[in-house]
Amino acid sequence: MPGKYKEKHGTTRVGDALRWLVRQGKEVAPEILTVAGSITGVDQLKELADKIKGDKKLSEIDKEMLLEELRHDMIEMQETTKRWVADMNSDSWLSKNIRPLSLAFLTITLFIYIILDSSLEGFKIDSSWIDLLSSLLLLVYGGYFGMRSAEKITKHWKK
Repeated sequence: MPGKYKEKHGTTRVGDALRWLVRQGKEVAPEILTVAGSITGVDQLKELADKIKGDKKLSEIDKEMLLEELRHDMIEMQETTKRWVADMNSDSWLSKNIRPLSLAFLTITLFIYIILDSSLEGFKIDSSWIDLLSSLLLLVYGGYFGMRSAEKITKHWKK
């Protein structure tokens, strides 16, 4: 469920708001935290919204804050999906294939690094490059497979 906020912060807005409430000493139902920790698409956001609305421990102000953050996350996810759908409807071969090409390139790069590292004595990759590659791979794999699922869910939901 990548979006600008998640790419920048590594989490959703509602997830950050929940962590903030917990740090403030407020009690949050465990099932809310469980659902928040497994958000991969619009359906999980809706499930989380239902759990927040039905929670007896959260104050109305806290519920409103969490639901507003959740609304922002949902809008961002839907807008990302719309952008990707527009790419797929484009006449440009590159815009239709940039995600799978990026995924393939990063996977091949990782494979080459693994082979070189294990077969060439003295070959050493700087840790900053490894950190960058692992971050990119997590982002691309999560975005590609997570948003593909979100696209399918959105199509199904619209019907």
